[in-house]
Amino acid sequence: MSNTSSITQFLLLAFADTRELQLLHFWLFLGIYLAALLGNGLIITAIACDHRLHTPMYFFLLNLSVLDLGCISTTVPKSMANSLWDTRAISYAGCAAQLFLYVFLMSAELYLLTIMAYDRYVAICQPLHYGTLLGSRACVLMTAVAWASGFLNSIFHTANTFSVPPCKGNAVDQFFCEIPQILKLSCSDTYLREVVLLVVSLSLAFVCFIFIVVSYVQIFRAVLRIPSEKGQHKAFSTCTPHLAVVSLFVSTGIFANMKPPSISTPSVDLVVSILYALVPPAVNPLIYSMRNKELKDALKNLFLEVVFQQK
Repeated sequence: MSNTSSITQFLLLAFADTRELQLLHFWLFLGIYLAALLGNGLIITAIACDHRLHTPMYFFLLNLSVLDLGCISTTVPKSMANSLWDTRAISYAGCAAQLFLYVFLMSAELYLLTIMAYDRYVAICQPLHYGTLLGSRACVLMTAVAWASGFLNSIFHTANTFSVPPCKGNAVDQFFCEIPQILKLSCSDTYLREVVLLVVSLSLAFVCFIFIVVSYVQIFRAVLRIPSEKGQHKAFSTCTPHLAVVSLFVSTGIFANMKPPSISTPSVDLVVSILYALVPPAVNPLIYSMRNKELKDALKNLFLEVVFQQK
């Protein structure tokens, strides 16, 4: 057992031992990171600048893009820097901050996706009450609750995870600091307390998931009652991006946390962690802009405005 008082840093998992593969990892992560920055940045700018997109659905989408940018910026730059400079180190405070921010942003994103499901439910099942139930004040309040809930959830988890210093070394089997990997280094009493919090958090996540499922059951029933096929397609097309984002978020999270132990190897764990930590923030902007004419038009107008201003 190592001397906990001497631990001032953690060692993150290295992607490769050879310099060539380390640089490959750097460029691969850089490409994904730039794609996420560009996609989410364009969505945020388009929604902020185009008054036609100042609606509840796009207000929530703007917040989702901010959260996605935060999530990928919390984990990727440090991993890229480590590969570029051939190191594995992250300071104790840096690890705690990374864990706190990641849990905060991921929790807030789950709550926001739940709110977005409610938005689609009201828009399709109760369209006459949409302006009343989802006024600007209600939207800001619900979004603030999502952010605040994620913040409180992260405070509890971070405080419990780091309340007792690591007693089993400082090597983290992950390319960023996350709760399960830090718990492996902590003493048993911290682990038991964290398990209780994890059960509570998973219960809240399950409630969010059930709420989303029930919302979409009601949405599908309402869409199927629309007499025209064109009307059905138009109504359902407004839900498709959100449903795809939720499916990606939930499927990667479930597979990462509930994969069979028989296939759990360091290589598999690394690939899975990339799937749930990097892919959603980079792919979500593409999902939302692919079949959204209003967003496409806003992005086109933004591009033309920038081009003509430069001329």
